[in-house]
Amino acid sequence: MSGKHNAPKSAMILAAGLGLRMRPLTIKTPKPLVNVAKKPLIQFNLEALVNANINNVVVNIHHLPNKMTDYLKKFARLDIKISNEEDQLLDSGGGIKNALHLLGNSPFFILNADSFWIDGTAPNLARLSKAWDSSRMDILLMLAAGTQITGYAGNGDFVMNSNGELKRCLEKVISPFVYAGFGIINPKIFNETPNGPFSLNILFDRAIENQRLHGLRLDGEWYHVGTPDAISEAEQKIMRNKCRL
Repeated sequence: MSGKHNAPKSAMILAAGLGLRMRPLTIKTPKPLVNVAKKPLIQFNLEALVNANINNVVVNIHHLPNKMTDYLKKFARLDIKISNEEDQLLDSGGGIKNALHLLGNSPFFILNADSFWIDGTAPNLARLSKAWDSSRMDILLMLAAGTQITGYAGNGDFVMNSNGELKRCLEKVISPFVYAGFGIINPKIFNETPNGPFSLNILFDRAIENQRLHGLRLDGEWYHVGTPDAISEAEQKIMRNKCRL
């Protein structure tokens, strides 16, 4: 079945992290509500979902949950459901598994609240939907590389072959592609996963073993906002781009 016949209708934003590297800003403000370019960080993702006509959205919360709930209630352009992890932080994989009953049985978007992107010539969520193919994929990740990246200083995550299949790179070897914090996942891959906290990396590696982890290169620019310094770096890059228009 081609991607256009089973494009996602729902999305989950992973927003339950403690934001420890963002302190002191996150002592009194949840990391997804820290302002970047005069808007809460999570708003970039929410607006992208609005533009993609994805209305059913789940957001998991943990740190300062009342502030998160108050903000999300005011964002009336989406039907947002809260997956509350106030009692136990479940990590990326466990958080999604805990919210599957709110997301349904069909593939859905996943988005990290600590990063965002600016589209190039084509909307990237639409590009993911078009590329998605459940017959070949369990997970499809958006990838960024080189000058597309702002605020990230790691060695990368994946190598990609001509068919779009992803593999991990060898330890201490620089990988050409970084996971840009959003993609599509089939909920069936959560079968036989642990209860409680676990990382999405378990599912990434399982999909690699079955040759069902795929990637798509970002059209545009990706901003990772993990520290206070990364905020100013992102804002300066956004301002420079605006000045070129």
